[in-house]
Amino acid sequence: MTPWPLLNFDRYRDTLETVHLWTQIVGKIRLRQMPWLNHSWHVTLYVNPRGLTTGTMPYTGGTFEILMDFVGHEVKVATNDGATRSIPLYPRSVADFYASLLDMLHNLGIDVRIFGKPNEIAGAIPFAEDHLHASYDKQEMHLLFQALAKTDVVFNRFRAGFRGKVSPIHFFWGAFDLAVTRFSGRKAPIHPGGMPNIPDDVMQEAYSHEVSSCGFWPGSGDFPTPVFYSYCYPTPPDFGRQPVEPSEAYYSEAMGEFFLPYEAVRQSTDPEATLMRFLKATYRAAAVTGHWDESLECDLTHYKRPL
Repeated sequence: MTPWPLLNFDRYRDTLETVHLWTQIVGKIRLRQMPWLNHSWHVTLYVNPRGLTTGTMPYTGGTFEILMDFVGHEVKVATNDGATRSIPLYPRSVADFYASLLDMLHNLGIDVRIFGKPNEIAGAIPFAEDHLHASYDKQEMHLLFQALAKTDVVFNRFRAGFRGKVSPIHFFWGAFDLAVTRFSGRKAPIHPGGMPNIPDDVMQEAYSHEVSSCGFWPGSGDFPTPVFYSYCYPTPPDFGRQPVEPSEAYYSEAMGEFFLPYEAVRQSTDPEATLMRFLKATYRAAAVTGHWDESLECDLTHYKRPL
Protein backbone atom coordinates (compact mmCIF):
# COMPACT_ATOMS: atom_id res chain seq x y z
CA MET A 1 0.00 0.00 0.00
CA THR A 2 1.36 3.43 -0.95
CA PRO A 3 2.17 5.48 2.18
CA TRP A 4 0.35 8.73 2.83
CA PRO A 5 2.50 11.68 1.67
CA LEU A 6 4.46 13.90 4.02
CA LEU A 7 2.92 17.39 4.02
CA ASN A 8 4.82 20.47 5.14
CA PHE A 9 2.73 23.64 5.35
CA ASP A 10 5.72 25.97 5.19
CA ARG A 11 6.84 24.37 1.93
CA TYR A 12 3.46 24.46 0.21
CA ARG A 13 2.02 27.64 1.73
CA ASP A 14 2.68 29.95 -1.24
CA THR A 15 1.54 27.32 -3.73
CA LEU A 16 -1.61 26.70 -1.68
CA GLU A 17 -2.51 30.39 -1.61
CA THR A 18 -2.19 30.64 -5.39
CA VAL A 19 -3.92 27.36 -6.25
CA HIS A 20 -6.72 28.21 -3.81
CA LEU A 21 -7.50 31.26 -5.95
CA TRP A 22 -7.24 29.25 -9.16
CA THR A 23 -9.77 26.76 -7.79
CA GLN A 24 -12.09 29.65 -6.97
CA ILE A 25 -12.05 30.75 -10.61
CA VAL A 26 -12.82 27.23 -11.83
CA GLY A 27 -15.44 26.75 -9.12
CA LYS A 28 -17.18 30.01 -9.98
CA ILE A 29 -17.50 28.81 -13.57
CA ARG A 30 -19.28 25.71 -12.28
CA LEU A 31 -21.43 27.92 -10.02
CA ARG A 32 -22.47 30.00 -13.03
CA GLN A 33 -23.23 27.07 -15.33
CA MET A 34 -25.07 24.69 -12.99
CA PRO A 35 -28.59 24.95 -11.53
CA TRP A 36 -28.63 25.86 -7.84
CA LEU A 37 -28.67 22.82 -5.57
CA ASN A 38 -29.49 22.67 -1.88
CA HIS A 39 -26.58 23.52 0.43
CA SER A 40 -24.63 24.96 -2.55
CA TRP A 41 -23.71 21.49 -3.77
CA HIS A 42 -23.73 22.76 -7.35
CA VAL A 43 -20.53 24.79 -6.83
CA THR A 44 -18.17 22.06 -5.64
CA LEU A 45 -15.33 20.26 -7.38
CA TYR A 46 -14.55 16.55 -7.14
CA VAL A 47 -11.40 14.49 -6.70
CA ASN A 48 -10.50 12.23 -9.61
CA PRO A 49 -7.31 10.24 -10.33
CA ARG A 50 -5.59 13.30 -11.83
CA GLY A 51 -6.76 16.23 -9.71
CA LEU A 52 -9.94 18.23 -9.23
CA THR A 53 -12.74 18.23 -11.77
CA THR A 54 -15.93 20.20 -12.29
CA GLY A 55 -17.66 17.19 -13.74
CA THR A 56 -19.98 17.74 -16.69
CA MET A 57 -21.43 21.24 -17.11
CA PRO A 58 -23.83 22.60 -19.75
CA TYR A 59 -23.21 25.45 -22.19
CA THR A 60 -25.07 26.64 -25.27
CA GLY A 61 -23.19 24.24 -27.56
CA GLY A 62 -23.48 21.12 -25.40
CA THR A 63 -21.50 20.08 -22.34
CA PHE A 64 -17.96 20.59 -21.09
CA GLU A 65 -15.65 19.76 -18.20
CA ILE A 66 -12.69 21.51 -16.59
CA LEU A 67 -9.99 19.38 -14.98
CA MET A 68 -7.25 20.81 -12.79
CA ASP A 69 -4.62 18.13 -13.42
CA PHE A 70 -2.08 18.05 -10.57
CA VAL A 71 -0.30 15.01 -12.02
CA GLY A 72 0.40 16.45 -15.48
CA HIS A 73 0.24 20.03 -14.13
CA GLU A 74 -2.19 21.57 -16.55
CA VAL A 75 -5.81 22.65 -16.74
CA LYS A 76 -7.76 20.76 -19.38
CA VAL A 77 -11.10 21.63 -20.93
CA ALA A 78 -13.02 19.01 -22.92
CA THR A 79 -16.38 19.30 -24.70
CA ASN A 80 -18.85 16.62 -25.73
CA ASP A 81 -18.10 17.22 -29.42
CA GLY A 82 -14.49 16.08 -28.94
CA ALA A 83 -12.74 19.44 -28.66
CA THR A 84 -9.99 19.77 -26.04
CA ARG A 85 -7.71 22.58 -24.92
CA SER A 86 -5.22 22.97 -22.08
CA ILE A 87 -3.06 25.53 -20.33
CA PRO A 88 0.01 24.63 -18.25
CA LEU A 89 0.31 25.12 -14.50
CA TYR A 90 3.50 26.86 -13.44
CA PRO A 91 4.36 29.92 -11.30
CA ARG A 92 1.92 32.29 -12.98
CA SER A 93 -0.18 35.05 -11.47
CA VAL A 94 -3.86 34.68 -10.67
CA ALA A 95 -4.56 37.46 -13.17
CA ASP A 96 -2.72 35.57 -15.91
CA PHE A 97 -4.44 32.28 -15.07
CA TYR A 98 -7.84 34.00 -15.04
CA ALA A 99 -7.32 35.63 -18.44
CA SER A 100 -5.85 32.47 -20.01
CA LEU A 101 -8.65 30.20 -18.80
CA LEU A 102 -11.45 32.51 -19.95
CA ASP A 103 -9.70 32.99 -23.30
CA MET A 104 -9.37 29.22 -23.74
CA LEU A 105 -13.06 28.76 -23.00
CA HIS A 106 -13.97 31.55 -25.44
CA ASN A 107 -11.98 29.82 -28.18
CA LEU A 108 -14.11 26.73 -27.59
CA GLY A 109 -17.31 28.76 -27.92
CA ILE A 110 -17.90 28.82 -24.16
CA ASP A 111 -18.45 32.34 -22.88
CA VAL A 112 -18.83 32.55 -19.11
CA ARG A 113 -19.16 35.61 -16.90
CA ILE A 114 -18.32 35.13 -13.24
CA PHE A 115 -18.18 37.42 -10.23
CA GLY A 116 -14.50 38.32 -10.40
CA LYS A 117 -13.65 38.47 -6.71
CA PRO A 118 -12.77 35.61 -4.33
CA ASN A 119 -15.17 34.41 -1.65
CA GLU A 120 -14.48 33.54 2.00
CA ILE A 121 -11.17 35.45 1.93
CA ALA A 122 -10.84 38.70 3.86
CA GLY A 123 -9.29 41.56 1.89
CA ALA A 124 -9.54 39.59 -1.34
CA ILE A 125 -7.99 40.99 -4.53
CA PRO A 126 -10.11 40.78 -7.71
CA PHE A 127 -8.81 37.99 -9.95
CA ALA A 128 -8.03 40.29 -12.88
CA GLU A 129 -5.88 42.50 -10.63
CA ASP A 130 -4.06 39.83 -8.62
CA HIS A 131 -0.42 39.78 -9.66
CA LEU A 132 0.69 39.06 -6.08
CA HIS A 133 -0.16 35.36 -5.90
CA ALA A 134 1.98 33.61 -8.51
CA SER A 135 3.50 30.48 -6.93
CA TYR A 136 3.36 26.87 -8.07
CA ASP A 137 5.64 24.12 -6.78
CA LYS A 138 4.80 20.99 -8.78
CA GLN A 139 6.17 18.56 -6.20
CA GLU A 140 4.37 20.15 -3.25
CA MET A 141 1.09 20.39 -5.15
CA HIS A 142 1.40 16.77 -6.23
CA LEU A 143 1.89 15.69 -2.60
CA LEU A 144 -1.10 17.74 -1.47
CA PHE A 145 -3.23 16.20 -4.21
CA GLN A 146 -2.14 12.70 -3.19
CA ALA A 147 -3.34 13.48 0.34
CA LEU A 148 -6.70 14.58 -1.09
CA ALA A 149 -6.92 11.36 -3.12
CA LYS A 150 -6.17 9.18 -0.07
CA THR A 151 -8.71 11.09 1.99
CA ASP A 152 -11.37 10.78 -0.71
CA VAL A 153 -11.19 6.98 -0.49
CA VAL A 154 -11.71 6.92 3.29
CA PHE A 155 -14.49 9.52 3.14
CA ASN A 156 -16.35 7.37 0.60
CA ARG A 157 -16.20 4.39 2.94
CA PHE A 158 -17.45 6.55 5.81
CA ARG A 159 -20.25 7.95 3.64
CA ALA A 160 -21.47 4.43 2.90
CA GLY A 161 -22.36 3.85 6.55
CA PHE A 162 -25.35 6.21 6.52
CA ARG A 163 -28.80 5.61 5.05
CA GLY A 164 -30.05 9.17 5.56
CA LYS A 165 -29.34 12.22 3.44
CA VAL A 166 -25.60 12.59 2.92
CA SER A 167 -23.58 14.84 0.63
CA PRO A 168 -21.19 13.68 -2.06
CA ILE A 169 -17.48 13.75 -1.22
CA HIS A 170 -16.78 17.21 -2.58
CA PHE A 171 -14.22 19.98 -2.58
CA PHE A 172 -15.31 23.43 -1.44
CA TRP A 173 -13.11 26.04 -3.08
CA GLY A 174 -14.21 28.78 -0.67
CA ALA A 175 -12.05 27.38 2.13
CA PHE A 176 -10.08 24.79 0.11
CA ASP A 177 -11.38 21.74 1.98
CA LEU A 178 -12.63 18.29 1.05
CA ALA A 179 -15.80 17.44 2.95
CA VAL A 180 -18.66 15.02 3.49
CA THR A 181 -21.80 15.93 5.43
CA ARG A 182 -24.54 13.87 7.07
CA PHE A 183 -28.03 15.24 7.80
CA SER A 184 -30.38 14.38 10.66
CA GLY A 185 -33.46 15.26 8.59
CA ARG A 186 -34.54 18.05 10.94
CA LYS A 187 -34.48 21.78 10.28
CA ALA A 188 -31.79 23.86 11.99
CA PRO A 189 -31.91 27.32 13.59
CA ILE A 190 -31.18 30.18 11.20
CA HIS A 191 -27.42 30.41 10.66
CA PRO A 192 -25.92 33.76 11.75
CA GLY A 193 -23.80 34.10 8.58
CA GLY A 194 -20.87 36.48 8.80
CA MET A 195 -18.41 34.75 6.43
CA PRO A 196 -16.17 37.09 4.39
CA ASN A 197 -17.54 37.85 0.92
CA ILE A 198 -20.45 35.42 1.18
CA PRO A 199 -24.09 36.57 1.42
CA ASP A 200 -25.75 35.59 4.69
CA ASP A 201 -28.72 34.06 2.90
CA VAL A 202 -26.39 31.67 1.06
CA MET A 203 -24.92 30.51 4.38
CA GLN A 204 -28.41 30.19 5.85
CA GLU A 205 -29.56 27.97 3.00
CA ALA A 206 -26.38 25.88 3.27
CA TYR A 207 -27.09 25.26 6.97
CA SER A 208 -30.88 25.06 6.73
CA HIS A 209 -30.92 21.58 8.29
CA GLU A 210 -28.99 19.88 11.08
CA VAL A 211 -25.63 18.54 9.96
CA SER A 212 -22.61 16.59 11.09
CA SER A 213 -19.75 17.44 8.77
CA CYS A 214 -16.14 16.30 8.51
CA GLY A 215 -13.33 17.17 6.17
CA PHE A 216 -9.68 17.65 5.34
CA TRP A 217 -8.15 21.12 5.34
CA PRO A 218 -4.49 21.87 4.47
CA GLY A 219 -4.30 24.84 6.85
CA SER A 220 -3.77 28.59 6.52
CA GLY A 221 -1.45 31.33 7.70
CA ASP A 222 -3.41 31.55 10.95
CA PHE A 223 -3.53 27.76 11.38
CA PRO A 224 -0.35 26.47 9.70
CA THR A 225 -0.89 22.71 9.78
CA PRO A 226 -2.97 20.24 7.75
CA VAL A 227 -5.82 18.68 9.74
CA PHE A 228 -8.95 16.62 9.61
CA TYR A 229 -11.93 18.31 11.23
CA SER A 230 -15.43 17.48 12.40
CA TYR A 231 -18.22 19.78 13.55
CA CYS A 232 -21.99 19.87 13.79
CA TYR A 233 -24.62 22.55 13.37
CA PRO A 234 -26.26 23.46 15.60
CA THR A 235 -23.64 22.64 18.24
CA PRO A 236 -25.03 21.09 21.45
CA PRO A 237 -23.38 22.46 24.63
CA ASP A 238 -21.73 19.13 25.50
CA PHE A 239 -20.59 18.21 21.97
CA GLY A 240 -16.95 19.10 22.64
CA ARG A 241 -16.87 17.09 25.88
CA GLN A 242 -17.62 13.78 24.21
CA PRO A 243 -14.88 11.12 24.10
CA VAL A 244 -13.38 10.72 20.63
CA GLU A 245 -10.61 8.72 19.00
CA PRO A 246 -7.68 8.51 18.36
CA SER A 247 -5.81 10.02 21.30
CA GLU A 248 -4.31 12.78 19.13
CA ALA A 249 -7.77 14.21 18.39
CA TYR A 250 -8.81 17.30 20.32
CA TYR A 251 -11.61 19.85 20.54
CA SER A 252 -11.07 23.56 19.86
CA GLU A 253 -13.39 25.72 21.93
CA ALA A 254 -12.43 28.73 19.81
CA MET A 255 -13.44 27.07 16.53
CA GLY A 256 -16.14 24.73 17.84
CA GLU A 257 -14.69 21.71 16.05
CA PHE A 258 -12.78 18.51 16.67
CA PHE A 259 -9.40 18.30 14.97
CA LEU A 260 -7.02 15.46 14.16
CA PRO A 261 -3.58 16.42 12.84
CA TYR A 262 -2.89 14.97 9.40
CA GLU A 263 0.54 13.90 10.62
CA ALA A 264 -1.03 11.70 13.31
CA VAL A 265 -2.89 9.84 10.58
CA ARG A 266 0.13 9.61 8.28
CA GLN A 267 2.42 8.20 10.97
CA SER A 268 -0.06 5.65 12.31
CA THR A 269 0.36 1.97 11.46
CA ASP A 270 -2.96 2.00 9.58
CA PRO A 271 -3.79 5.55 8.38
CA GLU A 272 -7.13 4.59 6.84
CA ALA A 273 -8.35 2.91 10.02
CA THR A 274 -7.06 5.76 12.18
CA LEU A 275 -8.94 8.34 10.15
CA MET A 276 -12.09 6.21 10.13
CA ARG A 277 -12.01 6.00 13.93
CA PHE A 278 -11.96 9.79 14.08
CA LEU A 279 -14.82 10.14 11.60
CA LYS A 280 -17.02 7.62 13.39
CA ALA A 281 -16.26 8.89 16.91
CA THR A 282 -16.92 12.54 16.10
CA TYR A 283 -20.12 11.66 14.25
CA ARG A 284 -21.25 9.75 17.35
CA ALA A 285 -20.47 12.83 19.44
CA ALA A 286 -22.82 14.85 17.24
CA ALA A 287 -25.47 12.12 17.06
CA VAL A 288 -25.56 11.47 20.81
CA THR A 289 -25.63 15.10 21.91
CA GLY A 290 -27.99 16.10 19.09
CA HIS A 291 -30.34 13.12 19.64
CA TRP A 292 -30.11 11.84 16.06
CA ASP A 293 -32.04 8.75 14.97
CA GLU A 294 -29.71 5.77 15.47
CA SER A 295 -31.35 3.89 12.58
CA LEU A 296 -29.74 6.35 10.14
CA GLU A 297 -26.47 4.45 10.55
CA CYS A 298 -26.07 1.26 8.54
CA ASP A 299 -23.60 -1.43 7.49
CA LEU A 300 -24.10 -2.63 3.93
CA THR A 301 -20.76 -4.43 3.57
CA HIS A 302 -22.52 -7.84 3.49
CA TYR A 303 -23.71 -6.98 -0.02
CA LYS A 304 -20.12 -7.31 -1.26
CA ARG A 305 -20.72 -10.81 -2.55
CA PRO A 306 -20.87 -11.99 -6.18
CA LEU A 307 -24.06 -10.69 -7.79
